[in-house]
Amino acid sequence: MPCTTILAGKKATYDGSTFVARCEDSTAGTFNPKKLVVVHPKDQPKVYQSVLSRVTIPLTDLPMRYTAVPNAVNSEGIWAAAGVNEANVSMTATETITSNARVLGADPLVKYVPASEEGQEKPGGIGEEDIVTLTLPYIRSAREGVLRLGMLLKTYGTYEMNGIAFQDVDEVWWLETIGGHHWIAKRVPDDAYVVMPNQFGIDSFDLADAYGEKKDHLCSEDLWEFIEKAHLDLFLKKNDREGTAGNRGDLFDARAAFGSHSDHDHLYNTPRAWFMQRYLNPHAEEWDRQDGRLHPHSDDIPWSRVPERKITVEDVKYLMSSHYQGTPYDPYARHGDNRFQGIYRPIGVNRNNFVSLVQLRPYRSAADMAVEWLGFGSNVFNAFVPVYANVDQVPDYYSVTGKEVSTESFYWTNRLLGALADASFSACIAGIEKYQLELEAKGHHWIAITDEEAADLPEEEIPAFLEKQNAGFARTVRQETQTILAKVLDETSNRMKNAYSRSDA
Repeated sequence: MPCTTILAGKKATYDGSTFVARCEDSTAGTFNPKKLVVVHPKDQPKVYQSVLSRVTIPLTDLPMRYTAVPNAVNSEGIWAAAGVNEANVSMTATETITSNARVLGADPLVKYVPASEEGQEKPGGIGEEDIVTLTLPYIRSAREGVLRLGMLLKTYGTYEMNGIAFQDVDEVWWLETIGGHHWIAKRVPDDAYVVMPNQFGIDSFDLADAYGEKKDHLCSEDLWEFIEKAHLDLFLKKNDREGTAGNRGDLFDARAAFGSHSDHDHLYNTPRAWFMQRYLNPHAEEWDRQDGRLHPHSDDIPWSRVPERKITVEDVKYLMSSHYQGTPYDPYARHGDNRFQGIYRPIGVNRNNFVSLVQLRPYRSAADMAVEWLGFGSNVFNAFVPVYANVDQVPDYYSVTGKEVSTESFYWTNRLLGALADASFSACIAGIEKYQLELEAKGHHWIAITDEEAADLPEEEIPAFLEKQNAGFARTVRQETQTILAKVLDETSNRMKNAYSRSDA
């Protein structure tokens, strides 16, 4: 699915937490209702079967409890999307990414082949539908997540190109698939952030580290042989990488070898990376010059950067809600050259399904370390609300979602709010922004109070306490959301085309 991802190391964030955030978007013209749930070990399948690819995978390890944001209507499988397990390890999957014909020709994607008169059904590999369910319940560190998924990719292959993030309280890792069975992964530097649109992102990759110490780089065990056999290394100067695994240099351009540089990328992908880095490093480049070093069409926007100041929860939400504010490309702008409005794909798009940010806080105990910030529907109009993850169940307002539109569901209420407010954007956006600020502020205040009260409890009592606190804050979220929905409904109703009063005569 088309998505956007933001990652940040522990020295790059305002409170020393690691950050992993992603918004999941439906394909154009579709909408997938989502919900937040807790999956218990008894509910984890012992034999997993993918709906889309029909691959069957035995799960013999003992699973842990974890949160997930699956599809509310599971006709196409689970799509668990993002979550945190009881060991305080999180993952989000997946960011659909791009590749090129050389890679896909050398290691074809493992696609499902239905039964026909010529042959039997042939299962495909794993994909976004499956990856969180197959990985998150079984890992106790971010690095372990990379290695487990790498094993699954080697064994079963994949039918699509994907990027996946793993997180623990110390490290954030990013894995990108290469063709049907290969992959690379890179640790996000502690003092840096990463922004990812739907495009192969990792640029420089240290093969010497990946085959040696494995400190910051991991990869398929046969990656170098694959690169050589398929002639994927595009550097003119090979340096010392011609030798054995032990003396390969670090000058390998993974993006050039495995990624894409298409015209489609320049409308759909690179502008998103440009806007996010423009916001987090405003003085690093002449961002708004079309002849500047980096611009919306640039193929060499860095994979990671050190931000100019520490990154906050609100920064993540602002970026995930981006529609190119302050640029000529904003579809809602009422000034400037309207020839450029809406030419690039925004991050905050009509078909956002959900957005989540997992914040793993090193200054808290294991029992209340993990906070998952969550929003549903179009990010331009939704609110970011916190949920403690170490619980046995989450409030119905977040978890009860189905086919029927209902204001008893946080997902559906936000979908309604976005559709109504978009129709009268200039009249509604001030109220929407006030609603968003109010809930974010109340969320931070609620976390501070909950943390303080939890500190006095025995550790075994904390999960039940957090569950109760989540329920209380969900009532606040529902009340605030119902209030803004009513205001936006009135505003939009008064602007209907058939409006008329006697004073109009």
